Parts: sequence; C-alpha cells; structure tokens
Amino acid sequence: MKITCKAALQCLLLLFAVTGCQKEEHIITSLSMLEGGKTFAVPAGTAADQMVLDRIPDARIIYFNNVLHCALAVKEGKAHATAYDLPVLANIQAKLEGLNILDEFIMDDQYGFAVRKEDNRLKEAMDRVLSRIQEDGTYVGMLDRWFPKQGDPGPMPQITSGGENGILNFGTAAVTEPMTYVYANEGVIGFDIEYAAYIAQDLGMQLNIVDMEFGAMLPALISGKVDMIGAGLSITEERAKSVLFSEPYYKGGLAVMVREKPQQAKQAKRAKTLGVLLGSTHEEYALTHYPDDRIQQFQNVPDLLVSLRQGKSDAAMYTREMLAPVLKENPDLGILADFIFYEPIGAVFSRENDSLRLQFNAFIQQIRENGIYDQMVERWVTKEGEEMPEIEKHVENGILRVAMVTSMGLPFIAVSHGNLVGYDVEIMKRFASYLGKEFVPVDMPFNSLLLAVATGKADMAVSCITITEERAKTVAFSDKYYDCSVSIIADMSRMNRDNAAEFMPSEIQSEKKDFFKKISESFQNNLVHEDRYKLVLDGLAVTVIISILAAILGTLLAGVVCSMRMSASRFATSFAKGYIGFFRGTPVLVLLMIIFYVVFASVQINPVLVAVIAFGLNFAAYVAEIFRTSINSIGKGQKEAGIAAGFTRTQTFTHIILPQALRHALPVYKGEFISMVKATSVVGYIAVQDVTRVSDIIRSRTFDAFFPLLIATVIYLALSWLLTWLLDKIEISVDPKRKTIRTMKEETV
Repeated sequence: MKITCKAALQCLLLLFAVTGCQKEEHIITSLSMLEGGKTFAVPAGTAADQMVLDRIPDARIIYFNNVLHCALAVKEGKAHATAYDLPVLANIQAKLEGLNILDEFIMDDQYGFAVRKEDNRLKEAMDRVLSRIQEDGTYVGMLDRWFPKQGDPGPMPQITSGGENGILNFGTAAVTEPMTYVYANEGVIGFDIEYAAYIAQDLGMQLNIVDMEFGAMLPALISGKVDMIGAGLSITEERAKSVLFSEPYYKGGLAVMVREKPQQAKQAKRAKTLGVLLGSTHEEYALTHYPDDRIQQFQNVPDLLVSLRQGKSDAAMYTREMLAPVLKENPDLGILADFIFYEPIGAVFSRENDSLRLQFNAFIQQIRENGIYDQMVERWVTKEGEEMPEIEKHVENGILRVAMVTSMGLPFIAVSHGNLVGYDVEIMKRFASYLGKEFVPVDMPFNSLLLAVATGKADMAVSCITITEERAKTVAFSDKYYDCSVSIIADMSRMNRDNAAEFMPSEIQSEKKDFFKKISESFQNNLVHEDRYKLVLDGLAVTVIISILAAILGTLLAGVVCSMRMSASRFATSFAKGYIGFFRGTPVLVLLMIIFYVVFASVQINPVLVAVIAFGLNFAAYVAEIFRTSINSIGKGQKEAGIAAGFTRTQTFTHIILPQALRHALPVYKGEFISMVKATSVVGYIAVQDVTRVSDIIRSRTFDAFFPLLIATVIYLALSWLLTWLLDKIEISVDPKRKTIRTMKEETV
C-alpha cells in the first residue's frame, strides 16, 4: 500500500510538472531561441528556406504560397516564426497586430531582376537603367515613395513608353507589398513595377505585367513565357546557375517575424485632443466614439491643419482621398490610423426641388455608363491630377448655384491659379452643362452648406458631403457618387505608429465586436473599397469559362476515348487504357504546369486556353470510364432486341443503348464535373487570375485572414449549386420515369 501511494504521488507530481510546462509561455526574443527544431513558415519558391537552414540547421520548414500566409500561420500559432525580407515583413507588421520583428537578421540579402542565361542585352539594360536612376536621384525618390516610415506606399508615377520596339513581359507575384501588389483600379504597382517600367522605357518597349504565383516565376522565365522576373527576388548562387541576375537594386536582410510578447502589446490609450470639421460626419463620429476625449471643431481645413502642426491638437480626422496633397505640403504630418470608417458621398438638394435631384441622379447614371465617371476618378483620385479638362458650356437655361467649401482641398475642391479645380468641381460643371445652365459656385463654411440649400441660398451643395439619416431629415440627398474613407493624421515628429492604438475607437480595438458589424466592415474593406468586387467578378468569369470549356472538351474527348476503349482493335484499346491510366494518375497541377511550361514552352499562348486543355484532358480520362461502365451496364439483350427489330448497330446504340446509359452516367458525371470545377483553383500557378487567385490578391492588400477565403468559398458553393441544378434538369429530361413524375406533379398543381 505504501508503494502504491508513493507511486501515485509521483504520478501526480509528474502530471503537475507536465501541466505547468505546457502552460508556460516561451516568448521568442532572439534567434538563439529558435534553435532546437522550431518551425519556420516560408513562401514556396523563395530562398528563405535555405537561408534559415544555413543559420539554424535543425529548423523545421513548412511551406506556404506567399509571405502573408506565412505571417498568418505565425500569428495563429501554426509556426514559431517566418523569415522573409525586412521591407515586406515591416509592411505586414504595420497592418497585422500581434507580430514582432526580431532585431537580428538571419543574413544580409539583396534583390535583383532575373532574365534567361542567353539574354545579355536585357541584362545590360537592367544594369544601365539602375545606374542611371541612382545617379539622377530617381532611385532615392523610389525609396521614399515605396518605403515610407508611416502610411501606405505609393502612389505609382506615370512612366510612358512608346512601345515601338515590342512588348516586354515582366513576370511577378503581386502579393508582396510594397515590392509588387495590386492596388484599386491601377492594377499591379510597387517598387519592382516602377523599376521594370523604367527598363521598358529605356528599351522603347511596352511593359506587360504577368501576375503569377511566386513559385511559378522561374519556370515561366526559363520556358520563355516572360522576359524577366522580379518580386523581391533574392540573388542566390543556386538561382544564378539557371538565370542571369541584374546588379542588386535593393540591399536588405532576411528578417524574422514571431508572435508578439504579451507585455509588448500596445496598450490602448485615448487621444487627448482630436480635431474635426464642424458639422461634418467626422464630428458626429468622434463625439460618439471618443466620449473620454476632447473634440476640437474647426470651421475649415486650413485651421484644422494649423492646429495640428502647432500641437494644439494631438490628431485629426481627415478624408483619406484628400491626404496626398496635404502630406506633400506638410512633410511632418502622416497617417496614424488608416480606414477608421467609410462614408458614402452625395449631393444635397432642397426637399422642394426634387426634380433637380432626379436630374442629377440621371446625370450620374449617364456618366457612369459612358465612361466619364471612371475617367474623373482616375484623373482626380488615382492620378492626383490638378488640371481641369475642357468642358463644353451651355448657359441658355439660366444659372446653377452650388454651395461648396473652396478651401476643402484636392481631389475634391481646390483653387489652382485662380480657378476652381477638383472632382466635385468637374461634376458640377458637367452637370450644369447637362442642364444648359451656368455653373456659379457659392463659397461658404462646411457647417453652412445644408442651411444654404434648405433656405434657398443655393440650388444644391457638394463638398464631399456624407449621406446620413440625420441630415436627410432636413434636406434631400442624391444617389451616392463616391465612397470615401476616413483616416486619422498626426504630426509624426511627435507621434509614431505605436500611438495608433490610442486613436482607434474602442469598438475597433475590441475583439468583441458585434458579429454582423464585423461582417459589414469586412465586406466594405474586402469588396467595396478600391472596387475590389470587380476583381472578384473577373475571377469568377475566368473560373466559369475554364470550367465550361474544359467540360465540353473533356466530354467530347471522353466519347472518343470510350469508343476506342470498347473497340475491337487491340491498338485502340491499348491506347485508350494508356491515356486513362496516365491522366488519372497525374495530378492536375503537375499536368497544368507541364503543358504550360514544357509542351507550349516556345509558344505564346493564353494561359486560360492552357487551363482549358489541361482540365479537359484530365476530365476526359474520368468521363470516358463513366461512359464505358454505363454502356456496359445495359444488358446485351437490349442490343440483340434492337437488331432483331430491324435497327442497324448505330441506330440500336443511338435509340436504345445511349438513352439508358445516360441515365446511369449523368449522376456520376455530375459529381465529377463539380470536382473539376473546384480543382480549377490551382490555375493561379500559370498566371491565371481565377477566384482563388483573386482572394489571395485581396488578402495581400487587406490582411484579412478570413473574409476573402469566405468569399471564395461562397462563390464555389454557389457555382456548384447552380451547375448541379442545371445538370439535374438535363438528368430529368433524359429519364422518362422522372420526366413523367415531374409532369404529373405539375398537372396536379
């Protein structure tokens, strides 16, 4: 009994010790703590894995498609650390909470563009351009633009090239901000894209950006699908055996990101003073969401900015789209917190003047349809223009008095060389011309705009005015003509990114947000902002095109293979067996890459067509067997009866065997078709932007680990349901029994 008690006590002590060890948190603060078999998440196709193993030989490597997925794996505890280039990790750390970059590097690193071994001409051009932009100061401007200490990188400058010498195909993986990433309507931008554009300009060529998975870049270059590649591509001896590298255009280091220390987590402190425009939605939002802070109201933008620069306000709310000129003219100011909330913008009208409001809505609809609206957004918001286009004037119907704040600032309203310019100004001038009236601006403070319209002092008002229910009680709003986002800015000589949490409203800081509010914000950020829904629609169209064309090709080919498989010819039967065995035994991703990078290596072919061919060949192998087993399931007596009734063999097959075989084949065919649709998610490896690839692009911009994947899931579910429903209809139409039952049900109803 004593021995038993002693053993039990030892077991309890051991259990306590093990439990205690499990609860102990080991926070990683140095590279030495990552020794001993710790797990590193690295992007597939990069040199990060070898660099990690050179420094930490016992590290366990797990691979992900891109660096964002690696960072998310670290945050979620699936890996102890990720290693990648410092600029990219710093960009992620700034947007994704709970992560920390160690001070010590794995090793120094340098980036280069790569070309094929024999392409010395392009190699020389890359080096020549690099030398030129470093000498004339362009390179320094690139560093300032793409690696800001605070705020978002960019914007992309306009770099024109005549293209008289052909097209320069540049392969990149546009998910590594700030090197190369997708932004709004501008497409792929970044440090590498700007460098590539200068190279194309030097060669007199048109730059064509081919976005693909990082791991597919080297095969694409070697096979001739692109002329050069770059996406924060590290120069290594191993890669240099296969390609020519440019001179290093960026020198950095391979940094390590780990989960943040609990004690290092930023403590939420509230702003002491927050500046807002009087009468704006910023004021309303601040009073509601910052109850413990002092809110300072200002009549106009200049007063707000002066207060900020003089330190009378700790921070200020400002419309995100208007920040570029403000930050340019005030270098000490910077973005402290991005995207606090979004606001729909509309024009204001008197409730007694509904006809004018309806005319404005019709006008907005017209310019959206004829492309003028998109041109305006590009001119004022995307390219940050400062010059008004020529607008035809018509003044035969009187005047249009428009209340506005002329000191608001670009891109909406500003005074340049004595003339009003900006997005809102152009809309009003075009609307006045549309009405045949003279545009007459009425300058006034922001908080007087609604009153001016309500009392008839102006016919309407614009000045980036947010549509709200409260305002709609006294005035009438047009349909929205723009979506603005709101940021918080501060004097960065006194603040830094660590202060951002102090200025975030409590419900944004809290992890216990209302579920539906989270979904709403995610929807806005992932789909509405920067018109990202257009990317999703484009990706959906590509997925549908590939799926349907591959199904048609595969079904036709399956019929041929099936007939060969059932042929009396030994050669035809052997060929069909070999075809089915090969394509069923080869993973579709491997097949896809072989066809694109090997079979069509020397042919410039649309990757969507390659995807159709690959999936069609793969689909045919499965469907051929479905057809064969369905035909064999029909008894021989059916065939004999048909021939006895005077039918030929072809007529017997067409009118007797085939209808019955289809009833057996369609249920299995339907499942195989849906499986093929879902398998198309791998086409991103050959530079096709389908639904899955688009979700990765959106994740790389929003750093939302959940919602883009949810979007892709919902799309695939909806697509599968729709295609299943269509195939069910076909299945019923070829099954007499089910067709009769459906007819009887319809007659009963």
